[in-house]
Amino acid sequence: MDLLGEGKKVLLGNEAIARGALEGNVDVATTYPGTPSSEIADSLAMVARYLKSMGKEVPFYFQYSVNEKVALEFAAAASHAGLRALTCMKHVGLNVASDALMTYAYIGCKGGHVIVTADDPSCHSSQNEQDNRCYAKFSSLPMLEPSNPQEAKDMTVEAFELSEELDLPIILRTTTRISHVRGVVELLPLNMEKKKGKFEKGGLTVTVPEIARKLHPILLEKMEKARKISNESKLNFIEDFGGKYGIITSGVAYSYVKEAIDDLNLKCKVFKIGMSNPLPDEKIVDFINECEKIIVVEELEPFLEEQIKAIAKDNGINIEIYGKGFGGLKRYYEYNLDIVYAALAKFFGIKWNEKKDGEEITPRPPVLCPGCPHRATYYAVKQVTPEDTIYPTDIGCYTLGLLPPYKTADFLLCMGSSIGTGCGFSYATNQKVIAFIGDSTFYHAGLPALVNAVHHNHNFVVVILDNSTTAMTGHQPHPGNAINGMGNEAVAMDMEKVVKGLGVKHVEVIDPRKLEEAKEAIKRALDYEGLSVVISKAPCILLERKLKKERKLYQINQEKCKKCKICITKFACPAFYFDNDAIKINAALCTGCGVCPQVCPFNAIEEVMQ
Repeated sequence: MDLLGEGKKVLLGNEAIARGALEGNVDVATTYPGTPSSEIADSLAMVARYLKSMGKEVPFYFQYSVNEKVALEFAAAASHAGLRALTCMKHVGLNVASDALMTYAYIGCKGGHVIVTADDPSCHSSQNEQDNRCYAKFSSLPMLEPSNPQEAKDMTVEAFELSEELDLPIILRTTTRISHVRGVVELLPLNMEKKKGKFEKGGLTVTVPEIARKLHPILLEKMEKARKISNESKLNFIEDFGGKYGIITSGVAYSYVKEAIDDLNLKCKVFKIGMSNPLPDEKIVDFINECEKIIVVEELEPFLEEQIKAIAKDNGINIEIYGKGFGGLKRYYEYNLDIVYAALAKFFGIKWNEKKDGEEITPRPPVLCPGCPHRATYYAVKQVTPEDTIYPTDIGCYTLGLLPPYKTADFLLCMGSSIGTGCGFSYATNQKVIAFIGDSTFYHAGLPALVNAVHHNHNFVVVILDNSTTAMTGHQPHPGNAINGMGNEAVAMDMEKVVKGLGVKHVEVIDPRKLEEAKEAIKRALDYEGLSVVISKAPCILLERKLKKERKLYQINQEKCKKCKICITKFACPAFYFDNDAIKINAALCTGCGVCPQVCPFNAIEEVMQ
């Protein structure tokens, strides 16, 4: 268990944040899992389970909350009882939590509270690439940004201290490349002990208008104090490599800049900003006064650039400041070495040719796993639905229904939006509507939309894809599970009872691997006048494989096979492949789910007798 050791360890950026939480004596950690942040919480869950298995007391409480808003609210309450708290989420999760966040900034915190937002430039696993540095400015909260795993750990510890000094939650922002890079991290001794807090009444913590009006100027006073801290902070530092040109940067872009300085032999000064809100304005003035011209290297929005230009103007400094739009520095997608090298080469007026080594690698598109029950659900749906059926979908593995041959995804906004937009499509059109949503997503954000659908008597079908886990982000538990993140017994929600309890009259539970029964149930749901819910219940195949050591294997009887290609073109399981003219099944990929024999119209797919 590396996270409980000492000395130098190679850790993922997210693991380093988890370790920082432990070194910072965290008392409460909450999350809703989301890539690229998931490993932070998963690491803490692993520590809790490990200590429990060793018969030791777990010195902190950990929770996979139902969504990010609840996670933040839980931790905010713990902080106001004097405990240290960590809440982690992906960037779009902060949208969900923002309703609480904006007012939480007003009332502040007591015990240190670190809020981790993991941004995802280039949308590696997300529906947008919003820059959550804007949330720090919007909410008037301090923000720290690490550029490597060691800083990720150290800044987490620092954030707890800063939070308690300012009585404000601190946002720790990472990006995918910081979350998922590995690096050497120095681990300091742990001194954890389990604590209970006490809530002291009488503070300005009930934000009716009269109190909120008093709290806003107090928040601004705290941020003025934070500005002074930023100007003195060791997290904002200058490196002098000679020369009069200046580079201002932060986050992972700093690492690219450092490599460019070495490889291109650049003479310059670098201002590395680790506390990006509020900015160290006085230090920035001193820095730009020492430079002939400046370039700001930052991913996504011109967050630093715009403020630095304003600082220069306000202080009457006439200097060229380059940033977005210069030398290939764009406002979209993540940066890499080639992008940063090209921009800096242009800035310094030197030649640099991008190196092209080897052949282009053909990208591998994501696919549903062999044996995934969602494939069976989509196949059954497509067999019985009209051609112009609208398929609002949601966030999860099942979003891959977008791809051919299923094409069962037409519209997606955010977690829970499939049911909300399903209401809208059912009213606005005369087309059939089938909204797909996963079990974890349903508990996260689908419940209010389903209440809306019931209350307004909308006429469409909701298919809840219940695979018994939060599959896409690493099999974390959700309210439908009987064991929670710490390995303790939990109350498992009964999906069918929940849906019926909300007032849905037509509810059916199916096993999608039984194709004919599934198709009949979906037909009945489509024919029903009003709202109907089909719960397509079958475990994630990866979970099932963990529990089942033995599996059935299938092969294609070449004498029976008519080369109709339905198994490939309609069902599209990755275990099928062409071997010259023959269609075969890759035994290494086949999970033995047993669905494909039901698909073949010629009974050519047979179980291998062992």
